Amino acid sequence: MQDQREPDSSLDRGRGCLTLVHTCGFAHSPDYCSGEIGVTALWMGQFVTSLMLNSTHAGKRRPFKPNSLCHTFHSEVNHGFSPLPRVTRDSVRQYLQFRPDQSVFILHAKVAQKSYGNEKRFFCPPPCVYLSGPGWKHRQEQLKGSNAGESGCRLCGYMGLDNSGGPQTDSLKLSFEEQADRRMFACAKTLYISDTDKRKHFRLLLRLFFSSGQEIGSFQSNLIKVISKPSQKRQSMKNADLCISSGSRVSLFNRLRSQTVSTRYLAVEDGVFVASARQWTAFTVILVEEQQQSEPSDYSMCEGYICYGCVVQLICTDSGVALPPMVIRKVNKQFACLDVDEPVSQLHKCAFQFKDSNQMYLCLANEKIIQFQASLCPKDSSRELLNDGSCWTIIGTEVVEYTFSESLTCSPTSISPVPVITALELNGGGHVAMLELHGENFSPHLKVWFGNMEAETMFRSPRSMLCVVPDVSVFSGEWRWQRRPITVPLSLIRVDGLIYRTSFSFTYTPEHSTPSLPLTGAERAPDSDTLIHTIHQEFTRTNFHLFMQS
Repeated sequence: MQDQREPDSSLDRGRGCLTLVHTCGFAHSPDYCSGEIGVTALWMGQFVTSLMLNSTHAGKRRPFKPNSLCHTFHSEVNHGFSPLPRVTRDSVRQYLQFRPDQSVFILHAKVAQKSYGNEKRFFCPPPCVYLSGPGWKHRQEQLKGSNAGESGCRLCGYMGLDNSGGPQTDSLKLSFEEQADRRMFACAKTLYISDTDKRKHFRLLLRLFFSSGQEIGSFQSNLIKVISKPSQKRQSMKNADLCISSGSRVSLFNRLRSQTVSTRYLAVEDGVFVASARQWTAFTVILVEEQQQSEPSDYSMCEGYICYGCVVQLICTDSGVALPPMVIRKVNKQFACLDVDEPVSQLHKCAFQFKDSNQMYLCLANEKIIQFQASLCPKDSSRELLNDGSCWTIIGTEVVEYTFSESLTCSPTSISPVPVITALELNGGGHVAMLELHGENFSPHLKVWFGNMEAETMFRSPRSMLCVVPDVSVFSGEWRWQRRPITVPLSLIRVDGLIYRTSFSFTYTPEHSTPSLPLTGAERAPDSDTLIHTIHQEFTRTNFHLFMQS
């Protein structure tokens, strides 16, 4: 589900208005800053030729010199990559049409319990890796055609903790298997963090390669918070990172008699809810409004943190299949507490009572998901007795996606380091605009592409890049008559042709204005130049807004 954000900044653009809007998904946190950069551009039918860069260096306004920047860029990009013919608009257009991508998905929990002494508290749910996209098959077919053969094109991988300081033997070897949906799946079941590691946060590091020894690349998870044990105290906003918020992703698992081998995860297989011992599913948990509770498929998300006693709904992030609205209850010694309203915290034990039911709770029986009828506690009417299968542990989860394509590369090469865009910032002045990209692992080897149009790109640091926003006319020759938005995807393409697909897109949206009354015959200009000028003024009253969305 997407979090719609209102326009966060607007800049005066003469007769028009330049508004920045960012629609944010589960992985991005927009961060807007101030700044203004002017570049050569064709905007609303007017050529703007003044070039000036507002710089914070020494607090002075200095001229922008594109030739020196281009020279610096081209002098740096030719190191470490195989030369190839220049990537063309037509080749990128074909890529956008067929999308021969290779995607890597890493699913993991937001928190991890630390192990003490000789014990090993394995991460639960275990980190999972999914590989999808037609590009994997294409690359394997290429390896089969080379000297690698059938035995050299198998996908292999290792997963461990980043900066662990140990050899690769400390990482866990992954065994990939193909699923019914043609995705490759692997699971790291025995990963843990010991008490000798004093970090409060860490990342998982995934290394992928083919069995022939050819490296694919390294991929990181999001930050994982280290905790000693689940907090039993009432959570406050000081520990908001341990609370479960509406719209976030969670995983549920059941562990009978605290035995690791008996762990079952709530999952969805072929559209059916099951209790799986090998795979887990991420669910979006939302607070449900009262007026929306009559229809299980018709829900409306409320903002805020999930508290016990609230009505929630669990929605599978992959298939969209949802359970009926349920009341979440805190579990204490196998009793559901009906009078507790504190925030739900990470790794809490909880139960889910079906709304408007007679003490019916979500329960598992072997691999099936059933309903269990609880019984009132004879000594305390605010408690209901549950069975083992009705007690679930809830934990927040994350998913990280890396998507790339080697379809335009001449020879196999490492994907690392993978650039990641975390926020976009639109800078403009007059009739021009530039886009600043914030993120990680940027390099001078990268170019920003708007659809199949390469943008002039300037590398600033591994966390920042600038690019000139292409004029809308390059995407539509009839742009002055255009009354519909024009949306193009944003991609990063490396100098050797490797394409990094992003979750961001850029939209040119026309701002409709009240049409003027048509000229009468007596008022029409007698010469063609004046007529062309009048038509030009008429259509340039439709000023374009620029929008960014993910």
